Amino acid sequence: MRCDLTPAWKNLQQHAQGFAGFDLRTAFAADPQRADALSQTAPHVFADLSKNHIDAATEALLMELARQTGLASHRDAMFRGEPINTTEGRAVMHWLLRQPEGSLSGDLAEPLKQVHDTLKPMLAFAEQVRADAQITDVVNIGIGGSDLGPQMAVLALQDFVIPGKRFHFVSNVDGHELAAVLRGLKAENTLFLIASKTFTTIETMTNARSALAWFRGQGGVDVSRHFAALTTNVAAAAEMGITTTFGFWDWVGGRYSMWSAIGLPVAIAIGAQGFRDLLAGAHAMDQHFQTAPLEANLPVRLGLLDVWYRNFLNYTSRSIAPYHSALRRVPAYLQQLEMESNGKRVDRNGHALPYGTSPVLWGEPGTNGQHAYFQMLHQGTDVVPLEFIAVKKPTHSLKDHHELLLANVIAQAQALMLGKADEGGHKHFPGNRPSTFLLLDELTPASLGALIALQEHRVFVSGSVWGINSFDQWGVELGKVLAKDIHARIVSGDVTGLDASTAALLNKVR
Repeated sequence: MRCDLTPAWKNLQQHAQGFAGFDLRTAFAADPQRADALSQTAPHVFADLSKNHIDAATEALLMELARQTGLASHRDAMFRGEPINTTEGRAVMHWLLRQPEGSLSGDLAEPLKQVHDTLKPMLAFAEQVRADAQITDVVNIGIGGSDLGPQMAVLALQDFVIPGKRFHFVSNVDGHELAAVLRGLKAENTLFLIASKTFTTIETMTNARSALAWFRGQGGVDVSRHFAALTTNVAAAAEMGITTTFGFWDWVGGRYSMWSAIGLPVAIAIGAQGFRDLLAGAHAMDQHFQTAPLEANLPVRLGLLDVWYRNFLNYTSRSIAPYHSALRRVPAYLQQLEMESNGKRVDRNGHALPYGTSPVLWGEPGTNGQHAYFQMLHQGTDVVPLEFIAVKKPTHSLKDHHELLLANVIAQAQALMLGKADEGGHKHFPGNRPSTFLLLDELTPASLGALIALQEHRVFVSGSVWGINSFDQWGVELGKVLAKDIHARIVSGDVTGLDASTAALLNKVR
């Protein structure tokens, strides 16, 4: 049943009307145990949800909504390998990429074997590159999920990255990006990884051809040694002289592909065991999502909170503030994960939805954000839920830095909640601003894997409740198709049949 037609949805609407006067300060004063009741531990992640605009009754109603919309059965269908990506007729099995070898039987045994038959040579190649002292620079050329996930992970795990090798990520078709990377490289010391499932993505292939031309122009000869392809189109890679290839499957969506061969730059950076630890952390969160009761299931609680905020309290965006420099690309990664997954206006049957879906995600690392957009979070006219991500233990030995960082993140959560009275107005902080606090003990491959899997499953939950297909991305296609036509017209100058605005712009850029 569509979520807005369920009894639980109507009960939540009534509940939200009475929530207009909800105040976090009053809630904590009335219930000293609120922090304990609205906090929980999941694999590698502690979550404090107590500073959110919810109470026990809210969560109970949201759990009823989850049951009435069939969340658990939809989740179980994904883990059975059923084709829940209905518009493309595909299974959704990124979770299988981190499943231990030989742990499944029946129809999933063979796909799992294929996963490990690919993982083993990929990790062996990663170790080979790590041991090759001549290779000092690894350049990953991809876009979207073939760029954001690996780039985010390599940056996040910089303390585990092998010394003596630098990692570069090129995604934009804007030649300034590739040119800036190539400027500091030598052909004989560089390995290029071309990440494109079909080997037809225009931005990736344009950059790949330019990289190959640069390599040859620098005197490079052995393409097979300095280029590898992460693709299923082995023939197209071979046409470019690339013989080292690692593939993956159509049940791996781009934004969920970091765990596959697309993660090769991560494996080279942190080693085979580090990559296996990344997979193990994600698998632990998979098991939590699959087996924990809904009321104690962290991805479920976060996903339902997102539905509550978007559809009942009308909070249309969420800010992400990682208080760890190494996590600085996490907001960009989560933008794609959630907005490409759940930025849909129709349900799984193609019918227009009468309610909102994905919020807008945005953010920057703390403490930088405190001196930028936090002004709006504290004193702006819109209420924007903020999600803090912090790490308990640092990996550096610089005195006082980490204590000051943790003091800031805790203080910001406190300030958003408590506010500050001021009769003059300009220094008045209204307070009662909601936030979630996610805490890792340490930032390791395992804890990063768990954190990202948590976010994947959270997106699944909200998308499932909304009744949308979170695993296609047709909205990406139209602009790409039109760009091919416009590109030809920029060369020819032909504006025949174009709308007046597009024709004027085309003439202007020519």
